[in-house]
Amino acid sequence: MINKFRIVDHLQKIDQDIQRNELKYHNKRVLVSKQFTFDASHHLHCYEGKCKNLHGHTYRVIFGVSGFVDHVGLVIDFGEIKQIWKQDIEPYLDHRYLNETLPNMNTTAENMVVWLYEKMNAAIMARTNSEQGLRLECVQLYETPTSFAEVRREWMIDE
Repeated sequence: MINKFRIVDHLQKIDQDIQRNELKYHNKRVLVSKQFTFDASHHLHCYEGKCKNLHGHTYRVIFGVSGFVDHVGLVIDFGEIKQIWKQDIEPYLDHRYLNETLPNMNTTAENMVVWLYEKMNAAIMARTNSEQGLRLECVQLYETPTSFAEVRREWMIDE
């Protein structure tokens, strides 16, 4: 029975129990996602409401990257997405006053999600492996647990 608890009797070994050419199971495009959080303060200009005052959020951002799996079955290592986040994006956001660290814009979720898309997309394109066809498909930015802005690759074409 498959659901019965047991300790593994034999740890699978590469080139003995599974061959290297078996690691890549398919040739389909797959979306992988990674999420991050950051804490930041901001305020909105030309807005009548509480958000015109300096305040903060714990933001959550989700990046969706698609591509074709490589020879071991990976689209992109989650660690590589994390490295891009840590080096290229997070320093502008975490524990920052966003009106100061982002380009001149009203720091709405709608503006920020496009900036996040542009930053991650540039980093993904700089690392692109043409065989894998990596592309940033979507970014969601949660300002609160129930409110978010989203962009998708197909929407990023100027109309």
